[in-house]
Amino acid sequence: MEDNNRVARFFLTFFLGWLGSIIINHTSLKPSGWKSRSWAYFFLSIITFGIYGLVASICNFSFDKNNPTNIGYFKE
Repeated sequence: MEDNNRVARFFLTFFLGWLGSIIINHTSLKPSGWKSRSWAYFFLSIITFGIYGLVASICNFSFDKNNPTNIGYFKE
């Protein structure tokens, strides 16, 4: 199930950007104990012409719940 969540987070972040991060925050796709940085996805994707959204979506594949820092997320 965790692998399916990683793939879903990747596609939501990559294709939907800010809207995807809001969806992640309010569904079971959100990693337990973490919150997505919705506004960061929105502004940084605009400023970097989508590069931040691409990097964040790729990093969703390597999300490590034991790591205190994951791009696009912070601990609740």
